[in-house]
Amino acid sequence: MRVKCVICDKIETLNDHSPLAKRLRNRPIHTYMCDECFERIEARTNERKATGKFKLYSKKEREDEWIL
Repeated sequence: MRVKCVICDKIETLNDHSPLAKRLRNRPIHTYMCDECFERIEARTNERKATGKFKLYSKKEREDEWIL
């Protein structure tokens, strides 16, 4: 299966039977990112986390009074 990175437009080939290829084929909303772009984004995110100004907002879950 040929895939294209959404950031750098690099075209790569994946094994047709790999879990990633199956996920991309069955759920078109999922996008592919090459390893170089993934590592670059991961490194920059970790740098931002290290500054202390990075906030990760999570969804606050409320208890429903109707459900026991």
